[in-house]
Amino acid sequence: MADNRRAIVLLSGGLDSTTTFAIAKQQGFLVYALSFDYGQRHATEIEAARRVAAKLGAAEHRVLTLDDAVFSGSALTDHVDVPKLRSDKEIAAGIPVTYVPARNTIFLAHALAWAEALAITDIFIGVNALDYSGYPDCRPEFISAFENMANLGTKAGVEGGRFTIHTPLISLSKAEIIRRAYDLGVDLSLTHSCYDPLPDGRACGQCDACQLRKKGFREAGLTDPLDYVK
Repeated sequence: MADNRRAIVLLSGGLDSTTTFAIAKQQGFLVYALSFDYGQRHATEIEAARRVAAKLGAAEHRVLTLDDAVFSGSALTDHVDVPKLRSDKEIAAGIPVTYVPARNTIFLAHALAWAEALAITDIFIGVNALDYSGYPDCRPEFISAFENMANLGTKAGVEGGRFTIHTPLISLSKAEIIRRAYDLGVDLSLTHSCYDPLPDGRACGQCDACQLRKKGFREAGLTDPLDYVK
């Protein structure tokens, strides 16, 4: 019988996944955090994930290394320029070059396997359908389809266990996410959002992720604790 007070949380070290971790804890779950090294150029996020997992008290934190050969063609994994200083309209139009092929499908599949191995039925992911930069694997339709597949294609699902994919941020704006994090007492200085950080880890301040983060803090009326390139 699954213990529904435990959960797998996908943790990138970013603002959204960190807030999702805190929400899972607030709801009474013991969190098993899962992060991925997939050859991303913003590998600083892995160190951020480790900081967050330690600070928020993960029961266990695993960092899985994936073969980056399957993720070619993205500005986050290849030598492709990361878009900078795009307007809100440009960010919202189409699927950007920072889209990583099938990333959330692959991440959730690994989370599902670990969950089934541990007899856990709850998986949290910090996807967002508002400030989601056009990524198709952040939409509610995708999450619903994956949850259905999880319950059709696993021993636990077939034998009566019911996997639930939790998306507590799915309908929140970035400003609302930031306010939620502050309400939960999350130290957002631990997080990392930039797609193209400097070697010293400072955020570029110009990529889509930085633009959305800075806009969110402005609209929330709060100060972003991150150090951006001046």
